[in-house]
Amino acid sequence: MNRLFVLGCTVVMLLAGCGKESEADKASARVAAKDAPLVIRIGHAGQLTGPQAHLGKDNEHGVELAIEALNAEHRTLGGKPVRFEMISEDDAASPQQATVVAQRLVDADVAGVVGHWNSGTTIPASAIYAKAGIAQISPSATNPAYTHQGFKTAFRDIANDTIQSQALGRFASETLGAKRIVLIDDRSAASQGQVDEFERTVKTQGATIVAHEYTNDHAVDFRGILTGIKKLTPDLVFYAGMDAQAGPLLKQMHGLGIKTPLLGADGMRTPALISLAGPEVAEGTYASSPGAQKENLPDYADFERRFRARFNTPIQLYAPNSYDATMMLANAMQAAGSAKPADYLPKLAQTDYTGVTGRIRFDPLGDLRNSAITVYQVQGGVWHPVKTFHGADAN
Repeated sequence: MNRLFVLGCTVVMLLAGCGKESEADKASARVAAKDAPLVIRIGHAGQLTGPQAHLGKDNEHGVELAIEALNAEHRTLGGKPVRFEMISEDDAASPQQATVVAQRLVDADVAGVVGHWNSGTTIPASAIYAKAGIAQISPSATNPAYTHQGFKTAFRDIANDTIQSQALGRFASETLGAKRIVLIDDRSAASQGQVDEFERTVKTQGATIVAHEYTNDHAVDFRGILTGIKKLTPDLVFYAGMDAQAGPLLKQMHGLGIKTPLLGADGMRTPALISLAGPEVAEGTYASSPGAQKENLPDYADFERRFRARFNTPIQLYAPNSYDATMMLANAMQAAGSAKPADYLPKLAQTDYTGVTGRIRFDPLGDLRNSAITVYQVQGGVWHPVKTFHGADAN
């Protein structure tokens, strides 16, 4: 009986002790929760697989580098420490997949989205973000239709195709003196807008379009088109497409003995194009890039150094724009004292920020004010700036 009594007392004491520990744990948990940082999720969406994956990863790296910089600053929101996290999704450059990805990010309760990469994915995804009231900044979608839908959630920190193609058209006529021009259109959302505006511009400059050829954004065999082009002896070939197609296009032009210069838009101006075509074949090729000359941007060299050190790869195109987009989202949240899009969207619309890509301000549509366009040429296996069109001078 004595042993049973002692055992019973021990059980009672243990239960009582457990109860006291439980209360202590609860108190500790309350203190920890009070001191724990607020987690703010930033979504990224782009093509992380397929032939354009290097471009999607480039943007993803830009977001990632920005988030690491923000967390190193130990930012606060309303006096509470915050920690930023990236949720990245692969839209595979597919409009259908883009809408699935957009809904996935909405369901993940992201505070804002940097993306998508292509115009063809950005435009359908933007309707989903707008319905959810989530801010979206595309660092790379150039089709004007994206911001012209009237969504108060849609922004871009890059020049649109109207400005870019007008600058390219002027460059073709005024600098290159092209009079007989061939157009090659891959029928993607970006390509159609670029080709149409380029055509309008060169025609006003007195040029003639001797052929308008069509392909698709997955094509790699252009010999049928090029055989016909060779007979026309044009002064210039304008191709509105991506580097994954432009590389084979250049090689096949070279193989057929077509010495006509190739001019393209921003999807071509990458290190990957030179690798795909080969430095000798790519030599002399022209392509544009929205923004001022990188060499003239005060913060670009430091960004490039940090980017290479962190990812051991060169910048392809729009990692700097992705970085700036992420920073602007965070700055708008801080200015509003809230990570809720409804609270910080008005602050985002009023952005006046100088980042890696220069000064960024938005017009009422969410487009970049005073956009610059720089045209580059492959010289000695490297893209070199040839001419920059500034602000209103770009159109």
